[in-house]
Amino acid sequence: LKTLLKKGFPDAVRKARLAAARRGRCLRIMFADGAHFGRMNRPRPCWAPTSVRPEVAAQLIREYIYLYGAVCPKDGTCVYLIMPTSDTACFQIYLNVLSRKYRKQYILLVLDGAPNHRCGKLTVPDNVSLLFLPPYSPELNPKENLWDEIREKIFKNYALKSMDAVRTKLEEAILYIERNPKTVKSITSFPYIVTSL
Repeated sequence: LKTLLKKGFPDAVRKARLAAARRGRCLRIMFADGAHFGRMNRPRPCWAPTSVRPEVAAQLIREYIYLYGAVCPKDGTCVYLIMPTSDTACFQIYLNVLSRKYRKQYILLVLDGAPNHRCGKLTVPDNVSLLFLPPYSPELNPKENLWDEIREKIFKNYALKSMDAVRTKLEEAILYIERNPKTVKSITSFPYIVTSL
């Protein structure tokens, strides 16, 4: 937290707010990240009736697809996109989708410094500004907590039989998150975010 404040999160918010005002738009602060989901699962604890030992399937099949996501902690809204891989082209598509969805707003998008986020081939839309988190600090990104929520609530103890089944589960996860903005706000409203808004 101190690192992010020293790196100027409140200053970045002020600058983005000014940039939004110059364009006649309101500012939306979002935190973005990507995660892979697939057929390799890790058994997790679960409830069972007394004297019943639960059985959970485990598999080590290394097949994945990626879910790109951004969250606005202020109102709990999210934007997700299922993609085949994690690269600059896929991130570009995601940025374009995000930009179109909020075309009447100016977005300060906070994210990590992954190579596909900083690539010179990336074209950042004119209503989006990128703010990079300090290296090796995923704990500063509230979006990370939503991955935990999805894995715990939607993917827990499933051994999925195909990538189509993984995609179906991801679609279920997106609907779960989109339908629960109050839960999203409670998971993602870090103190430094609230005080900077």
